[in-house]
Amino acid sequence: MSQVNDLIFKEIMRRGYSLDGKTRVWNIADSKLWYLTPEQAQAYLDLVSTEAYKKKVGPKELGLIQDNVSDVLKQVGSTALNLVDLGCGNGKKAAFFLEEMQKLNMKVRYCPIDISSHMVKKAIEEVSALKDTEIIKVHWNISDFENLQNVVPLLRKDEFKTNFFLLLGNTLGNFEMHELLYSIRNAMRDGDILLVGNGLNNHRMDEDIVKSCRENPLRDIFFSMILKQIGFKKEQIQYNVRFCNDRLETYYTILKDVKISFQEKHIYFSAGDQIILGIAYHYKHDEYLGYLKLYFGEVELFVSKDKSYSLAICKK
Repeated sequence: MSQVNDLIFKEIMRRGYSLDGKTRVWNIADSKLWYLTPEQAQAYLDLVSTEAYKKKVGPKELGLIQDNVSDVLKQVGSTALNLVDLGCGNGKKAAFFLEEMQKLNMKVRYCPIDISSHMVKKAIEEVSALKDTEIIKVHWNISDFENLQNVVPLLRKDEFKTNFFLLLGNTLGNFEMHELLYSIRNAMRDGDILLVGNGLNNHRMDEDIVKSCRENPLRDIFFSMILKQIGFKKEQIQYNVRFCNDRLETYYTILKDVKISFQEKHIYFSAGDQIILGIAYHYKHDEYLGYLKLYFGEVELFVSKDKSYSLAICKK
């Protein structure tokens, strides 16, 4: 069936399902599946541009960045460096840092890294509007984080020996934390800086976050694109969000029995099955700080007033 995306189909086959009571739960929460097409990538950019997102998530991270940018750049120092934007998105947050660096007459090159070529294109367009900013445009801009150890050494040339990594927008929470931190740390040299923006587990905020995500129709549009690529129709699935296991889960409930076929293989979904497509971990403050200190010699954590979001400066 030409309508079935083989990558998504194979991921479901590989992972299978687990049982939660009598409910079959298929967990294919992997951000690699979020941006397989330009349409998916643009749907995500549309989502983070909504007023609902800007009110609930964006201001917390941006506010922390604006309030602490001076402290962050003091840690970075005045040496020539590469600004390595991991999971670059539309590049707007990196553009803020680049503008602040230009005010300090810092020599900096911008390197967006994302699994989506559409995202990299958008980030380059955003940063290209800034004057006197060198942008590294090469084929390995399009990369997943597992390949950082091969990509990052290629950035260190001439006087640009130091890297300042951005990992913002709760990107860390979308991954298995230890695998991603290990990968990033191994790509860093002593003196490199990593700036991480991630949610914290604040039980007072959980209900509000779930309600906001559940009521945002663009989240449904974005995540449902994954299931539509393997043949599901909108009337066969129901969107939902919950907070459990210290993470926000975006999932769909199957409303009727469905058979998906690809290359003479079949997957049978039953009414009531759940398919988890997105997770976002929110860590407890002390636990999170402890995890970061396992990988980095120096860690400084800034926390939003409502204790639900953090910005961490990590130095190797």
